[in-house]
Amino acid sequence: MNYRHAFHAGNFADVVKHVALARILAYLGRKDAPYRVIDIHAGAGFYDLAGEEAGRTGEWRGGIGAVLGATFTPEVAALLAPWLDAVRALNPAGPDTAPGALRFYPGSPLIALALTRPQDRLLFCETVPEVRGALEAAVGREPRAKVLAVDGWQALHAYLPPKERRGVVLVDPPFEDPHEFPRMADALVEAHRRWSGGIYALWYPIKDVRAVDAFRRAIERARIPKTLNIQFDLRAVRQADALSGCGLVIVNPPFTLADELRLVLGALARVLATDGTGRVRVGWLTPER
Repeated sequence: MNYRHAFHAGNFADVVKHVALARILAYLGRKDAPYRVIDIHAGAGFYDLAGEEAGRTGEWRGGIGAVLGATFTPEVAALLAPWLDAVRALNPAGPDTAPGALRFYPGSPLIALALTRPQDRLLFCETVPEVRGALEAAVGREPRAKVLAVDGWQALHAYLPPKERRGVVLVDPPFEDPHEFPRMADALVEAHRRWSGGIYALWYPIKDVRAVDAFRRAIERARIPKTLNIQFDLRAVRQADALSGCGLVIVNPPFTLADELRLVLGALARVLATDGTGRVRVGWLTPER
């Protein structure tokens, strides 16, 4: 596998994905009952934005860097707070560090660890030995979390349903394989058969528009109830063969999520758009029966 997320850590796509994840976790935390987080392509856990990979691309400057430099309405700021608190916790001010300085960015595992509670449990899958080693170091001896050298697609068979009745499955593959989109659609159908009550969040890049359209049609044909689609475009007109946006398909979203994401992603589009005219679309692929 050639994909290295460190080159892209903290970019606009991470912002979109992690804001949505944080809102889902905030909702799950409203009830005392425990829940499970399963991240089937977990990555390294956190990333050094001053490192060679992130420094080479500088993509984070147009993502988390731009967000931290922006001003939002109180309502939007409140929705962003759980995610931004997790980011700031990795970047505490010190004697040699200015307040608000940014050096490290958390991946989804550390965001989930920061926002879950003692009664919740987390499962992270990572097969690349070097990346898994970094993830194990990032998680440390946290008793709530397990890091497994298990293929994420196989984990959907092995670990669903979890003993907790509530939870979220995050699906964020590297999209190196041209068959990743149909694999993701098939995996969702099978996972939903095993655990129909779970929340599923599937992230996808908007680059090959035909592949994206085929993926969304496959999800629609599956007729899984309560399937929400979020589309975030960096510019009004897509660029061919370039990452011009990203999206999320979310099954069983919290009832507040659609309205929250319309508001907060709309505000983020005005900050992150490369031409000042980013677009956000939030709509149902399959409504509730």
